[in-house]
Amino acid sequence: MEWGPDDPETTAGLVPTPRMPAHEDDADGETGLLLAAHGGDVQAAHLLGRHFAQRGDRSAARHWWERAAAAGNLDSAYNLGVWHEKHGSPGDAARWYELAAKAGDVEAAVNLATLLLDQHGDVPAARRWFETAARAGSRGAARRLALLCEDCREAETAGEWHRRAAMDGDLASAHDLGFLAYASGEEDETLRWWELAARGGHADAAYHLGLFLQANRDPEGAEAFFRLAARNEHPGAASQLGGIALSLGDLRTARAWFERAACTGRIDDQRTAGFVCVEMSDAQGASHWFSRAAAGGDPEAAFNFGLLLIAEHSDLQGGQHWFRQAAQAGHHRAAVELAALLSAAGFAREAERWLRDPPSPLWDRATEPELVARAELAAAAVARRGGTPLRVSDLTEVLGTWDLVTRPLRDHTDVTTWLTERSGLPRGAVEHLASVRATLLRPGGAPWPTPVEIEHVLVTARALRTALPT
Repeated sequence: MEWGPDDPETTAGLVPTPRMPAHEDDADGETGLLLAAHGGDVQAAHLLGRHFAQRGDRSAARHWWERAAAAGNLDSAYNLGVWHEKHGSPGDAARWYELAAKAGDVEAAVNLATLLLDQHGDVPAARRWFETAARAGSRGAARRLALLCEDCREAETAGEWHRRAAMDGDLASAHDLGFLAYASGEEDETLRWWELAARGGHADAAYHLGLFLQANRDPEGAEAFFRLAARNEHPGAASQLGGIALSLGDLRTARAWFERAACTGRIDDQRTAGFVCVEMSDAQGASHWFSRAAAGGDPEAAFNFGLLLIAEHSDLQGGQHWFRQAAQAGHHRAAVELAALLSAAGFAREAERWLRDPPSPLWDRATEPELVARAELAAAAVARRGGTPLRVSDLTEVLGTWDLVTRPLRDHTDVTTWLTERSGLPRGAVEHLASVRATLLRPGGAPWPTPVEIEHVLVTARALRTALPT
C-alpha cells in the first residue's frame, strides 16, 4: 500500500507512535538534526524520522528512517516495520522487522513472528522467530511459542515454554500449565499452577481450581476460590455460589448469585433463577427468567414457563406453545402435558401422536457435586485450543448414570460383569462406558473422549437406566 500525499491534518492519526530509547533527545531542533544527518550522523537521521513522524509528515519520516536503518539503526528499522504493518504493507513490514530481528531486536522478532503467523500462516518461520525472542527473554514470545507447540500436539515442549512464561509472571500460561497437568493426571502440579494464577488475579484459574477442589471433596476450599473468581466477575463462580447458598436453604442469597450469572446470558442459570423465584413465590420473577431461558432454547425452562402461564394466567394457548417447543426439543413431560391440552381442545389425532411416541425422559437426577465438577473440568479441557466442545450435561449424565446403577453394589471388583449380566447389554458397550467414566474421573490414562464416543456411551447409559431398577 503506497503512502499518500503529506497532509498532517489527515495523516497524523495514521502514524504509529515511533519507538525511541529514553536517552534520545531531539532538543537540538530540526535544523541542527538536518545538518548532522546530512553529515552522516545515523542517530540524527533516526531522530529526524521521529520528528517528522510526530508532525504527520510520513514521506520525510520514512526517508530518514530508511537512511538510518540502512546504516544499522535498529530502532528505525523497527519503526518502519510497525509503520508498514499499520498501513497494510505486510511484505515491507516483514522486511524491516527481519532486518532488526537478525541484529538482535527482540520486539522486532516478536512482531515478525506474529506477522508471519497471522498474515501468511507460516507456522515454521513464526515458530523460529518466537523461539529466538523467547530465548532472549520475551515472555509474550514464550507464551505464543507454547501455544503453537500445543497446536502441534507437542505437550511436553509446550509445557516447557508455558513454564518459562509463567515463571516470568504470565498468569495465562500458569492457567494453561494447570490444564496440561490436569490432562496428564498430575494433580499436585494442577493445584500448584492454578493456585499461582488464581492468587495473581486470573479469574478462570480461580474458578477451575474451585472445581478441582470440589471434585476432590474439599467444599470449603472450593467455595473460597469460587468467591475469589466471583470478585473478578466470573459468571460460573457466581453460579457455583448460588448452588452453595441453595443447598443451605438461603434462597435470597442463591437468587442474587444465580441472577448475577443469568444476566451474562447463561441459560442454565436463567432456568435455575426461575426455579428459585418459584420457591420464593415470586411468579413475576420466575416468568421473567423462564421466558428468557425458553427463548434461548432450553426445553426445561420452556416446559416450566408453559406451566406458569397456565397456572398464573390461565393462558392455555401460551402454555400449549411452550409445551410444544419443549416437546420438540425432547422433553418427555412436556409431550405428555401437550397431549392432554390437545385432547381437551379437540385435537385428538395430534394428542395421540405425542402419547404414542413421547421423547425419552431427560436426565434430571441430582448428581454428586464432585461428579459435576469433573464433568465441567473435562469439558473445559477438551474445548481448549479449539477442541470440539463436549456438553457438561452429557458428561454429567454419563457419570451420574454409573453412580446410580451401581449404587446397590457393595463389591465393585467386577462391576462390568455385574452390569452386563443384569442388563443384558453387550459387554463391550459396558466396558466402553466404564473406560470413558474412568478418563473423566481420573484423567491421564487415556485421551479425552470424542463427541462420537460420548454419543455412544450415552446410548449405553440410557439403556442401563431402562434395564435396571433405580
